[in-house]
Amino acid sequence: MRRLSEVEPGTDNNFNLLRLVAASGVLVSHAYPIALGPEAQQPLERMLGMTLGHLCVLIFFCVSGFFITRSFDRCRSLPRFLEARALRVFPALAAMLVATVAVCGLWLTRAPAASFWEAAPPYVLRNISLFSPEYELPGVFGDAAYGPAINGSLWTLFYEVLCYLGVALLGVTGLLAPGRRGRICGVVIVLGCAAAVVLAGLRPGLLPMRLERLADLGLPFAIGGLFYLARQSVVLHLGVAALGLAASLAMLAGPWGTPLFAPVFAAALCYAVLTLGYAPIPLLRAYTRVGDYSYGIYIFAFPLQQLGAELGYRLPLANMLFAAPVTLICAILSWHLIEKPALSLKQGRPALPPSPGHAARAEASRE
Repeated sequence: MRRLSEVEPGTDNNFNLLRLVAASGVLVSHAYPIALGPEAQQPLERMLGMTLGHLCVLIFFCVSGFFITRSFDRCRSLPRFLEARALRVFPALAAMLVATVAVCGLWLTRAPAASFWEAAPPYVLRNISLFSPEYELPGVFGDAAYGPAINGSLWTLFYEVLCYLGVALLGVTGLLAPGRRGRICGVVIVLGCAAAVVLAGLRPGLLPMRLERLADLGLPFAIGGLFYLARQSVVLHLGVAALGLAASLAMLAGPWGTPLFAPVFAAALCYAVLTLGYAPIPLLRAYTRVGDYSYGIYIFAFPLQQLGAELGYRLPLANMLFAAPVTLICAILSWHLIEKPALSLKQGRPALPPSPGHAARAEASRE
């Protein structure tokens, strides 16, 4: 048993591997609707009421909430914080969008060239903006079982960036300051998100769709942030993590299990992810030195899986086997040629003096 505050300062952890597994889980989950159509039953969906892909996205948001809150606490500069976030998200996203347009325009579209290339710049710009993603290009994947959406994974990036901006806003107003004020702020935000999630479960359609999604994804993000703010009091133990997950799953059998399950499960999942992320398992930690390929897998997988279906890989397993190695190659190239060089721009600048109670530490490269 170790306190979270004892293990979080360093970069020797398992989070690169956990993110890789989560990104791969999204690929596995998407193989079912891409190969069989949107109504296809996906792994875990019947048991948990959520797909494997959604579960993996919750893991992403939990990890981001923890590390993004830590990042602002260490940075204490709004321009530097926003610059770091932009360097993490947008260079690889722009490269993926340009590559997608090039491949679709040169080899895949069945539309006239003029109409395709006229639609290409708005496609790239709308997806870079994140606010109103564009999922289709003329003449591309028109006969696909899933439909013509080229990259159905991009919608979550808007909510992730929105959470980043929330951390920035709370940070500059002093509400995330170390101590009692920050913990109270974190608790209030978690309870607010949890209440919205429960309300959405009890009365579907009552809240606007974007607000429902923000609460759903913002809840694990906020819990991750609260764990950082309360790190002095959080004790990590694999047995407690397993018990928490089991207890949350047991709620599904109760009369109020369905609406209450989501927030309880999110809290148990976040604790389990952080516990496993800092578990001293040498075999897992060896992967940290390889690189962080999770973002590349996440943004490249969907269009490559649609391409696989176009080429005839129309069973889920066949689609996975086609897309996984090609996606991994794209992710490796993205990390070493785009993401890592972009992140080095912020790491090359002189560090600010550490905040009170912190030793000078390097910010983790992923976040």
